[in-house]
Amino acid sequence: MYINRVLVRRGLDEIVLATHLFRPLRFTLYLQPWHWFRRNQDPAGVRLRLVLEDLGPIFVKFGQILSTRKDLLPEEYARELARLQDKVPPFPGEQAVAIIEKSFGKPIGDVFAVFDVQPFASASIAQVHAARLPDGTEVIVKVVRPGIEKTIKRDISLMKTIAEWAERYTAIARRLHVCEVVCDFEKTLYDELDMVREASSASQLKRNFAGSKLLYVPEVYWAYTRKRVMVMERISGIPVGNIDALRAAGIDLRLLAENGVEVFFTQVFSHNFFHADMHPGNIFVGPDGRYIAIDFGIMGSLRDVDQRYLAENFHAFFRRDYRRVAELHVESDWVPKDTRVDEFEAAIRTVCEPIFERPLREISFGHLLVNLFQTARRFDMEVQPQLVLLQKTLLNIEGLGRQLYPELDLWVTAKPFLERWMLDRVGPKAFFKAVVRNTPYWVEKLPELPGMIHDFLNESRNTEAREEQRRLDVEKLSRELRRSNRLTFRAVTGSTLILSAVLILVMHTGQFTSLSGVPVPTLLLGGLGALILIFSWS
Repeated sequence: MYINRVLVRRGLDEIVLATHLFRPLRFTLYLQPWHWFRRNQDPAGVRLRLVLEDLGPIFVKFGQILSTRKDLLPEEYARELARLQDKVPPFPGEQAVAIIEKSFGKPIGDVFAVFDVQPFASASIAQVHAARLPDGTEVIVKVVRPGIEKTIKRDISLMKTIAEWAERYTAIARRLHVCEVVCDFEKTLYDELDMVREASSASQLKRNFAGSKLLYVPEVYWAYTRKRVMVMERISGIPVGNIDALRAAGIDLRLLAENGVEVFFTQVFSHNFFHADMHPGNIFVGPDGRYIAIDFGIMGSLRDVDQRYLAENFHAFFRRDYRRVAELHVESDWVPKDTRVDEFEAAIRTVCEPIFERPLREISFGHLLVNLFQTARRFDMEVQPQLVLLQKTLLNIEGLGRQLYPELDLWVTAKPFLERWMLDRVGPKAFFKAVVRNTPYWVEKLPELPGMIHDFLNESRNTEAREEQRRLDVEKLSRELRRSNRLTFRAVTGSTLILSAVLILVMHTGQFTSLSGVPVPTLLLGGLGALILIFSWS
């Protein structure tokens, strides 16, 4: 009932009645009193955003994730949903204290020397408090919201019901694969509830960038981390979206933008483990000009084959080799194997060729990926979750880079990195790396090699012997079958002749007594004896 009131208040009942199922009832819209007073309604995308904000934090978060699916959503909806702000009132600090004490099994005074009950950041899944460890280290404490599992279960159940209903009755919902999007969202939410998982991701990312001049990741304090509580080093930096503060601090914005691109491609292609939620709220800039990342709830990785095909796709696209782009999509199983490459090539050319009429620096990598996915959708491309996360991250990084330095040429910045990566993967260097990587395994197996060769040769001989015996058995069986067939034929033929003779006799004489003085039973016994003799000779 509450959702219905929100829909009516924001004018989305008009959208519902415009669907194929309810279009015959659209006239009822004009009979509703509240419709008479509507004037100059906002566009549908704005109304959808307002509805999600009214419905609460889980719906807001869903709208945020949905806004990244530019390969599915019309531009006006994606643009509006991207404006959703995760403004969630904090829960009482006393509840956070209770969760911490339950997690550690001791009073909070025994865990932290100082704990600020007032949170300084709050989101839909968790909120953050400042604290100090017993040794004096300043930290932040991330605490999962109480009762959030129940809220997620309720809201996701409702979303699934709405999505199933929408896909059943509207073509646009089927095209947008809303049920699939809701299921992906559910998995993301439950992953974010586990603070140990997030801490593990942060630790892995920190190791990957150890000693780097590009990115700093705060330290995780594992002794103070539990499933619902995570403790990390407290960092200080300038929010990356505060351009004026960055300039005042003497930060080179062009270098910062280019470093952001390198951070992205390093994560995706060198480490194969990337921060998939790099919006401005999660990125800071330290005094030394390095990026500082926080919030590691959503991370992504690619299969080796996806890495290679993705890099080759970028190269082929900028060479305008659309046939190769189409072939790569088929080879990678992103589209069905029976896809006609020539038709797919023509579709890609139609979408992508106009991009090259603009200066290269104006070409968006993120929107290129969106265009490719939109085109591939028409050829039954299956949703690739890892590629969707990559697309979302690339759009974030690209938008961030252009905000810092509007003249950023993403292709010029990324091209050398991609070329080096491909050379490392497919060139002579890659061959020697593979040899070095596999040498310990080969050395370990070397003493076993003579025995393995001996076993192989023995198995080969045994196989040949088994094959010969199998051939002899088949020949013997074949002979037996032929002999059996001959006996059967003779039996049927002899019996048929005897019975025919008897029938002719009976029909001719009308008697079943004798033939030329010989009783018929005697004839039958004689014929049967003859048959037995015939079979015994064969």
